Amino acid sequence: MKYSTYLIKYAEIAIKGKNRYVFEDALMHRMRLALKYVDGEFAVSKTQGRMYVDCRSEHDTEEVIRALGRVFGINWICPVVRVEKSDLETLKQDVVRYIGEEYPEGEGTFKVFARRADKSFPVRSTELNCLLGDAVLDAYPGMKVDVHKPQIELNVEVREDICIYSKQIAGPGGMPIGTNGKAMLLLSGGIDSPVAGYMIAKRGVKIDAVYFHAPPYTSERAKQKVIDLAKQVASYTGTICLHVINFTDIQLAIYEKCPHDELTIIMRRYMMRIAEHIAKENEALALITGESIGQVASQTVQSLSVTNEVCTLPVFRPLIGFDKQEIIEISEKIGTFETSILPYEDCCTIFVAKHPVTKPNLNVIKRSEEKLADCIDELVAKAIETDEVINVI
Repeated sequence: MKYSTYLIKYAEIAIKGKNRYVFEDALMHRMRLALKYVDGEFAVSKTQGRMYVDCRSEHDTEEVIRALGRVFGINWICPVVRVEKSDLETLKQDVVRYIGEEYPEGEGTFKVFARRADKSFPVRSTELNCLLGDAVLDAYPGMKVDVHKPQIELNVEVREDICIYSKQIAGPGGMPIGTNGKAMLLLSGGIDSPVAGYMIAKRGVKIDAVYFHAPPYTSERAKQKVIDLAKQVASYTGTICLHVINFTDIQLAIYEKCPHDELTIIMRRYMMRIAEHIAKENEALALITGESIGQVASQTVQSLSVTNEVCTLPVFRPLIGFDKQEIIEISEKIGTFETSILPYEDCCTIFVAKHPVTKPNLNVIKRSEEKLADCIDELVAKAIETDEVINVI
């Protein structure tokens, strides 16, 4: 069955009170942006707590649903038949016709969910359920009512016009991008950081990203891998401004001057310093990392505390209580897993010590960093100057 209208349902936005329209408008904006990449002409509108996408030309239903299914803020996408509001007998005919076209075999269990949002319609919702159900039973003897576990949930919404539908495709939920500020994601080529970016973006946060590249120890394929991951996350978040920083000289200096069991934590501290500098320059209000407690040596509570000490911006760690399998499952769902496991090393894995410190002492780490005093400021400034900005769509 071909559809020309899609009913869009949201959840959290409905409880936003007097500024609800701000979130609704942001959601409509994101929907229009998503549909720009789908062949066809579309109109997005809202009325009475519902949003609609009307297709004004030929289109691919699966492409439309796929595009809308990546828009944060959408909870359900419902392909609907939209008919003019008239009398009860006409509505019965419309419902019977819908069942015949959508379920031509005329068999199965069903339940009618009627909602009379327009109180001028003369029949109440509970009565509509019975009358429409009877009409379906009369027209299709093979259909049976099951109010507990129906195979078909037949929805009939009576508003300015009437929407008839039985399919609800889950959207990603969350809040529309841009309604909760901007944050800077520390993006690597691993599994975790793309998932972390996705999860924070789902709360309405605009995402930019920074990647620390270490040529010649990391290849251009490793860099391209990160760009590809950014593209996959951007399919949900919209354009990501990716900052590529050459981190090689800083890593070599740390490797040469600092204890090797402290390499990871000290490198991590300088990454956070640089990421925060870039974040502030680009009006981002927080940093995002993919860290999870205890996953590796740099992610113990002690290590995270020492890393945080260099930051003045808040650091969001949405995966902090997740185990690896939970993170993998999300990465598979959002399509980043297969790219993340490609065998191209990032700069962290090249300079990892055999026995890294797992319970670093802040004072000890600071004394080790003093050995870099003669060069580190210049190296950090030089690294920031190498910033290559890539707009990833």
